[in-house]
Amino acid sequence: MKPTTRRRSAPASSHAGHLRAHGQVPVLGRFFPAPVAAKVPEIIFLFWVVKILTTAGGEVTSDYLKKYGNFGGGGTEVALFVIALVLQFGTRRYRAFAYWSLAYAIAIAGTGLSDFLHLDVHIPYAGTTILWAVILAALFWVWQRSEGTLSIHSITTQRREAFYWAVVFATFALGTALGDFTATSLGMGYLASGIFFFAVILVPALAWWRLGLNSIAAFWMAYVVTRPLGASFADYISKPPNITGIGFGNGQTALVIAAAVLVVVSYLAIARPDIQRSVRAYAESRRSVSPTPHLLAPELEVE
Repeated sequence: MKPTTRRRSAPASSHAGHLRAHGQVPVLGRFFPAPVAAKVPEIIFLFWVVKILTTAGGEVTSDYLKKYGNFGGGGTEVALFVIALVLQFGTRRYRAFAYWSLAYAIAIAGTGLSDFLHLDVHIPYAGTTILWAVILAALFWVWQRSEGTLSIHSITTQRREAFYWAVVFATFALGTALGDFTATSLGMGYLASGIFFFAVILVPALAWWRLGLNSIAAFWMAYVVTRPLGASFADYISKPPNITGIGFGNGQTALVIAAAVLVVVSYLAIARPDIQRSVRAYAESRRSVSPTPHLLAPELEVE
């Protein structure tokens, strides 16, 4: 009779190395599945519409939750963020409701954290703006150095998705601080700030269209500006007249914007016009090639 041999389980270090080799994050990879397709939407016009709406909604929702204090309001923001994070990382490909739920939760939590640094830690708006700009630059540098591309068409692995959402969080916090800096510290007021950032967001679009600016750089420049743009107009609608608003109220404004987001995201989930329809980036990432396809050109994805 042949002696039986006991199969040895792979050591934890070997398992972690396997996860890293397949683009997974060691901690996340133990609980969430690896992506099988792109985890972010194609950049179409409605992407920018929902992005600005979520930035606006995140601003006023966080401001409304402040009435419940750091424990009640802040705890709610953290809970929403964790739930949305689990929902998004639990999917294996882009799903509109999961993606925009996390974007909205980050808009709320990013606002709350940025405001906490100003109101409770007493860092001036200029200081928080510089702080988040440095953090964002560092994240971009590490992401580029690690993955070789910042293209949203390369978000086909768990590690790249983690970089993506870390950058998104930093852009929301930076945009919150920047919008408050222009409206309050520079005395521009909310409406003037909104108009200013509307003009600013056109700069990377025009530079990409007419001057040959790299499409990935143009995308991220515009992405950062959507935050102070949406937040400034949301503050103008919700805040009282004595601080340059029209006094509609945080709660009412938050509900209206949330309803608008629900309508548009429901359409995206049903019609699916924003699905990236190509698996080339995924295949190339599996061959350890860093794809850098054109950021704004629509592609076709195989289900």
